[in-house]
Amino acid sequence: MKAYFVPALAAAVGATPLSAAEVQIAAQGPVVELTVIEQVEADPDLVTVGAGVTTEAPTAVEALRQNSMEMRKVIERIKSLGIPERDIQTTGINLSARYDYDDRTRQQVFRGYQASNRVSIELRNIEETGQVLDALVVAGATDLDGPRFSLEDDAAAKASARRNAMERARDQALEYSRLAGYSGLRLLEVNETISGRSLPMPQFRAAAMDVAESGSAPVQPGRVSTSVNVTVKYEMTR
Repeated sequence: MKAYFVPALAAAVGATPLSAAEVQIAAQGPVVELTVIEQVEADPDLVTVGAGVTTEAPTAVEALRQNSMEMRKVIERIKSLGIPERDIQTTGINLSARYDYDDRTRQQVFRGYQASNRVSIELRNIEETGQVLDALVVAGATDLDGPRFSLEDDAAAKASARRNAMERARDQALEYSRLAGYSGLRLLEVNETISGRSLPMPQFRAAAMDVAESGSAPVQPGRVSTSVNVTVKYEMTR
């Protein structure tokens, strides 16, 4: 996203009006251009986990049938935890042949078919993440991944990062201006790039486990951050 700040007295050149993106401000003095990256951290309020079932059978039909039956159990368990359907999304269904390599004959040997089905689940109560992961395994999930922590609405965090970035940019530009023998600044241009970042995604993969004995999977949400990258141009003024 780019934003251009144009003085009210700026006049169009020529008879054809210029669009906002084409307006260039003429600078009479030296120009300083700075890029500032400002990052703001916040407590996450959304966590995403993936759950899936993988099954194997001699035929493709049987592999898919078994997989569908087991995956329905997992999805019903997810819904029973109070997670709305809008927060459950199928992310992939795969059916493929399985082969093993025979060292003796140096050939691929057909072993059957493997079917998999995966869903992505969004949880808005982070404190329940461990219990949800455990419940999925009990329901028959053979593959889990995540959790991935994020902010459902990071507008406030980005606004804070934006304000901080502009303040830092002006302070730095003013310092350069004074070092060069000037006393003030005139803003010519602002360009902004927005990015978001979650904490590193831990990989949680599970087969069978005894939840009753091991307890809920420990989950620490930590903090997530969002950032803005601002490039500003100032004219040094007397």
